Amino acid sequence: MKEFFKFVFASMLGVILSFFVLILISVFTIIGIASTVGEESKVEVEDQSVMHLRLDYPITERTSKNPLESLGVFGFENERNIGLNDILISIEKAKSDKKIKGIYIDVSYIQAGYAGIEEIRNKLIDFRKSGKFVLAYSEVYTKSAYYLASVANKVYLNPEGMIDFRGFSTEITFFKGALDKLGIEPQIIKVGTYKSAVEPFILDKMSKANKEQVTSFIGSLYDHYISRIAESRKISKESLLNISNLALVRSAQDGLKYRLVDGLKYKDEVLSELKNLTGIQQSKDLNSVAIADYAIVANDEKSSSSNRIAVIYAVGEIMSGEGNDETIGSERISRAIRKARTDKKIKAVVLRVNSPGGSALASDVIWREVELTKKVKPIMVSMGDVAASGGYYIACNADSIFAQPNTITGSIGVFGIIPNMKKFFNNKLGITFDGVQTGKYADISITRPLQEDEKVILQQEINEIYKTFTQKVANGRRKSVAYVDSIGQGRVWTGEQALKNGLVDRLGNIDDAIRSAAKMAKLKDYKVVAYPSQKDPFQEIFETSSDKIRTYFTKQELGDQYTYYQQIKSVLTRSGMQARMPYEVMIK
Repeated sequence: MKEFFKFVFASMLGVILSFFVLILISVFTIIGIASTVGEESKVEVEDQSVMHLRLDYPITERTSKNPLESLGVFGFENERNIGLNDILISIEKAKSDKKIKGIYIDVSYIQAGYAGIEEIRNKLIDFRKSGKFVLAYSEVYTKSAYYLASVANKVYLNPEGMIDFRGFSTEITFFKGALDKLGIEPQIIKVGTYKSAVEPFILDKMSKANKEQVTSFIGSLYDHYISRIAESRKISKESLLNISNLALVRSAQDGLKYRLVDGLKYKDEVLSELKNLTGIQQSKDLNSVAIADYAIVANDEKSSSSNRIAVIYAVGEIMSGEGNDETIGSERISRAIRKARTDKKIKAVVLRVNSPGGSALASDVIWREVELTKKVKPIMVSMGDVAASGGYYIACNADSIFAQPNTITGSIGVFGIIPNMKKFFNNKLGITFDGVQTGKYADISITRPLQEDEKVILQQEINEIYKTFTQKVANGRRKSVAYVDSIGQGRVWTGEQALKNGLVDRLGNIDDAIRSAAKMAKLKDYKVVAYPSQKDPFQEIFETSSDKIRTYFTKQELGDQYTYYQQIKSVLTRSGMQARMPYEVMIK
């Protein structure tokens, strides 16, 4: 009995201690949040300041409201990170801010797609028109970092640093060999010669059609990359291609020799130059403000106009249900579009799409809301890094579509995968299945192979979805179904190519789309409002913290292999027919 009470007492003590630990964590979290909010309200920009542009984190479409993002908690960054929306707003504000004398770009690697980088780059070009300086420095420039830095008045590199200027490449991971060893047979139903999303599961290398389309759009992306750098650096395109193809930049000295950089300097020398440029004495500290802090100041100015333009952010894979800021839930996005449509203060809508696609059904649900909105007020689409397959489905019916030259779009096609895992269950795990059914086709599942007549039924369903997809694109783009099919078939295009084949209307950024919406709605003064509404900060903490922590530990364990884990996880959680990009395009 004595041991029993000892055990009970120990258990109670453990519970009580755990309770107090949780209270302490909550208190410290609230204190941290309060102090963060307090710091934000105290942000002041000194005279003769330089804005520090350091983008060493994953750049999302818009800034998260989760206050833990700026605290040193597992799964969260130590510094406040801002989204593309606030980066662009801050640079625009700094252009006319008399306290800001210039921008200091301090980047080695940018975790964003080239279309997002293009938007930041164009803002910096516009910033320079004010007569203020842009200066870039890094110890190492990756391709993406150099693309951004190349717009600066002066580009500096550490004397022992390096520049990656060797062309673009992309690599696809194939899982067929692993699936064969596991005894899993991917049963594929698809429409589209170029719809190669299924290839990693049935082939061990790229098909001829897939290699053709990848060569085409990677070539288009690289041509734009070289052309813009040639323009900024005032070096001929031919010279840059030669430098790249022969990998002539193998040291910092080579970067200077071939005029990719203006000088080789250590950071103290760069800081000294920044002081000279801003008029600060060398004996004093440089006045600098991080762009994340400056964003607070930039967002203080709000328009008082009663007229509004809604920007609806549709980001991530498309699926049925609610979704969140990183996935496009058909319910959440449809509700946001519907709200914008019925709100009389909102005179026009801009749908910001950054998605590789996903569920064909969920895409159609969102398409319907775009269709209804188009009948009562202007609706534009602004494409981000990718707006392909289902991402193009939800965009195709807008009044006008804007894309960046390096946006990935198109991929008009449909596919379905039903894995036959019978051998895996039987031979690897020793699991068997048996049951009864009331109809011939009632038991289509992953536990047995598809019969030929079942494949015919599923193929008919896929064909019907593709027919609907191409018809809606044809109606929205005012093209014939035959023409849409000729540029469809799952083929991927860049924004530049899509402008030529009629899939988009103009090359431009989100600001261009907003201005176009305002013009169509005959607005001169208006306020931009963002949808879907982001959750209350405290609600965001309790709903996303466990996911953040789980992701943190998974990334720590897998390292560079985390991307492959995400791909496999995504495949395993998909259901229904998919209108999705062939694969994740990672340019190296």
